[in-house]
Amino acid sequence: MNCKTKNITTLGMLCALAYAAAAVGRVPLVLFLKYDPKDIVIATGGLLFGPLASCSLALIVSLAEMFTISETGIIGFLMNVVSSCSFACSAAWIYRKKRTFPGAVTGLLCGWACMVSVMLAWNYFIVPIYMGYPREEVVELLLSAFLPFNLIKGGLNAVMTMILYKPAAAALRRARLIGTE
Repeated sequence: MNCKTKNITTLGMLCALAYAAAAVGRVPLVLFLKYDPKDIVIATGGLLFGPLASCSLALIVSLAEMFTISETGIIGFLMNVVSSCSFACSAAWIYRKKRTFPGAVTGLLCGWACMVSVMLAWNYFIVPIYMGYPREEVVELLLSAFLPFNLIKGGLNAVMTMILYKPAAAALRRARLIGTE
């Protein structure tokens, strides 16, 4: 099997795993906000293949979610893509520049910070339109609901990606689905 076919196969498998994580692993945390671990798989794909791969994974998985398990339609799709991309693409971009353990840690911490700040801004602008909340109520929710949710979500995703990345990469190497670094 040539390299391009292996990469497409591996990315397809990661899409399926991320979707399964989103479908099975949903946990309500704060108000209407639910945590799902799909970003762990998306970030792992980004660390393996780069930021474009994590963006592609986020788009495909969020689209599949929108048509199957999501109750939030196009707005939920956009929020999922923005959240996943801000975390996973940032982490992958930094790790691509410095492919070491400290580079991975830095990338994931920066991805976490990026996701938290981007999602606070997106929630500030989108929630009043989507849910009809007055902006004043949304401002109160930013610190009491959205910030803690995104801190927990990003922290879990960063820690779990650090724990699972090396074993996942080793398994994919043994299966000859990715090359050696």
